[in-house]
Amino acid sequence: MSSVPQKNVAKHTSYLQIEGASCASCVGKIEGALMQLPEVESAAMNLAQSTVAITGDAPIATLIKAVNAAGYEAKSIVDSSDQQLMDDKEQADQQYFQRLKREMWLALGLGVPLMLYGMLGGDMMVVTDLQRGLWLLVGLLTLAVMVFAGRHFYVGAWKSFANHNANMDTLIALGTGTAWLYSMVVALFPLAVPEMARHVYFEATAMIIGLINLGLALEIKARGRTSEAIKRLIGLQAKTARLLRNGEEVDIAIEQIQQGDILRVRPGEKIAVDGVVQEGSSAVDESMLTGEPMPVAKNEGDELAAGTLNKSGSLLYKVTRVGKETALARIIEMVKRAQNSKPPIGRLADVIAAYFVPAIMIIAVVSALLWLNFGPSPQLAFAIVSATTVLIIACPCALGLATPMSVMVGVGKAAEAGVLIRNGAALQTASKITAMVLDKTGTITLGQPKVSGIVLAQAKDENEVLQLTASLESGSEHPLALSILASAKERGLSLASVQNFNAIAGHGVAGQVNGRHLLLGNEKLMRDNGVAIADYISTAQTMAQRAETPMYFAVDQQLAAIIAVADPIKEEAIAAIQRLQKNGLRIVMLTGDNRATAAAVAKKVGISEYFAEVLPQQKSAKVAELQAQGEIVGMTGDGINDAPALALANVGFAIGTGTDVAIESADITLMRGSLHGLADAIAVSKATLRNIKQNLFGAFIYNIAGVPIAAGILFPFTGMLLSPVIAGAAMAFSSLTVVTNANRLRLFNLRQH
Repeated sequence: MSSVPQKNVAKHTSYLQIEGASCASCVGKIEGALMQLPEVESAAMNLAQSTVAITGDAPIATLIKAVNAAGYEAKSIVDSSDQQLMDDKEQADQQYFQRLKREMWLALGLGVPLMLYGMLGGDMMVVTDLQRGLWLLVGLLTLAVMVFAGRHFYVGAWKSFANHNANMDTLIALGTGTAWLYSMVVALFPLAVPEMARHVYFEATAMIIGLINLGLALEIKARGRTSEAIKRLIGLQAKTARLLRNGEEVDIAIEQIQQGDILRVRPGEKIAVDGVVQEGSSAVDESMLTGEPMPVAKNEGDELAAGTLNKSGSLLYKVTRVGKETALARIIEMVKRAQNSKPPIGRLADVIAAYFVPAIMIIAVVSALLWLNFGPSPQLAFAIVSATTVLIIACPCALGLATPMSVMVGVGKAAEAGVLIRNGAALQTASKITAMVLDKTGTITLGQPKVSGIVLAQAKDENEVLQLTASLESGSEHPLALSILASAKERGLSLASVQNFNAIAGHGVAGQVNGRHLLLGNEKLMRDNGVAIADYISTAQTMAQRAETPMYFAVDQQLAAIIAVADPIKEEAIAAIQRLQKNGLRIVMLTGDNRATAAAVAKKVGISEYFAEVLPQQKSAKVAELQAQGEIVGMTGDGINDAPALALANVGFAIGTGTDVAIESADITLMRGSLHGLADAIAVSKATLRNIKQNLFGAFIYNIAGVPIAAGILFPFTGMLLSPVIAGAAMAFSSLTVVTNANRLRLFNLRQH
């Protein structure tokens, strides 16, 4: 498939693995640090994957230095294979999960008994010397918990402070540190604190650290499921291949395969790299790439795609693309890039996060001051509790995960259905499409027209007509021309050379063969050249009413014949268009074909609005016309004549195939060429955006409602102040809720929408 819109020309993208990022504010700081580099065009961090994708020409070392300067650690992930990267990430996640579990049990091992002691009526006050000594011992044990189970929070907070930043770690460190420090002051110097305020909060510090570690551990476990689509795609890659060398077959690692090598693939084996069949025939299962369940027949000259499965015969094929150039590798790269990108709605969370942490710190201070000045006794204790609870409950973890988790699952879900979404912006815009423009040839129809009949006029022999028209069209790649060439080949006709060939856009072709002036095209071409066709117009109209395209053929200004070409409508086109219409989309068909044929096709598939005899350059004008009417326009085409319209549309959909797909050029690529892919893409888009909104709503509402309650707004009415322990539990499980909600998308059934 040819390249589609120029607006989507791929630029160099580098990836970094980030350590130390914990919330949405971290994302903003890392992206901001990278965007300050003049060579960087864009930087998008995915908190869920702990990776950042950078578009531009900056050296890796410069990118890493910028991230490190912002207080985080970065390393390049461009030098390893996809499988190795996935294995490394899984291993790192598993190690992190085990570490968090150990730290959780250590913290809860101290915090739970202390909390139960207080809940069962135990005295949490420091009054006697014995209590003082016991609480000092508990304070030292809590310090050990802070060092061994909560160290990462304090290290992260210090790094942020050193870089004049604030993040989730800052809030946790301030909250737990304040509770511990106040309790130690009470235990060490009880007389320096009013008697009513001699309450210790060691259990709060231990419980908060334990609960947040529990939340992070559960989040890591749930987060792993969001990458399953990528894992499956990477799992399609073969590890070895059978190379034909000096007449012998030897097994070699896939990394050793070179372009031009001849490989053998036996029944039941995966095709290792892209290539062209040299010998043999078979049926190949391409469903893993295209979503199309039926195996595809492969014969000599047909293309093979890496990752597909050879079902029956043995094939010898010549390698055409290896490594990162194979269709499968490019698909994996596109899915990874899309999962790392942000839809515009995701920027909302980034903007808020940039101001969120400093705002919460100010609110915590103001809350403490209000309690100190206007609260009941013990004011100091209430001030410490409210400030600590505000800091803990406001941690913006859920905010940072809300968008990337949904995007990862949504893009992966689409990829499994053979729909490749290029980026987050396309994902979001697709959910808003109100009008879908469909090219006819190759989109609604198979794009493989065949000569269905020849009506002779002045000519006496069908073979002579085919021989002359095929000679005239021998240099053309237009689908109608290919149908004539195929028909001539079937009849074994030899072609003559063509002089003065001229393609008249939207009308036909002209040229000379054996000294005879030939014209082949539509009614307008004939009239413009003075060819009399009045007696045959009704014949042409009858052809058109049968959804055949009539092509007038004239020799030396005399009508010689009318050639009828039929392009079969795709089997699923009617059902797919009905799906789109049920979803409220306005469907418009554009074609360069004549009005009668266009009308016949439109009637068959149930489209009421269509435009015929549209020149390639006029298609983009039709898109602009719809946009001027207030429509959000999706344009679907094969990426050849439709490039300007695809570029202008709000979302361009390219019809592709598993081995020949312009995955770098369209907003969304339909791998299997089925129009059901359009409905699937829109359904996934809407479901993902709905999921993101649910996540953002949950995160925002949680913080907006939680902070005032933590500050004590309900105390005058209920006499109760939210415990820091409850705040820690709520904060930890809010992130888990977001991750779990995002994973619901994995169960989304495309064909029910």
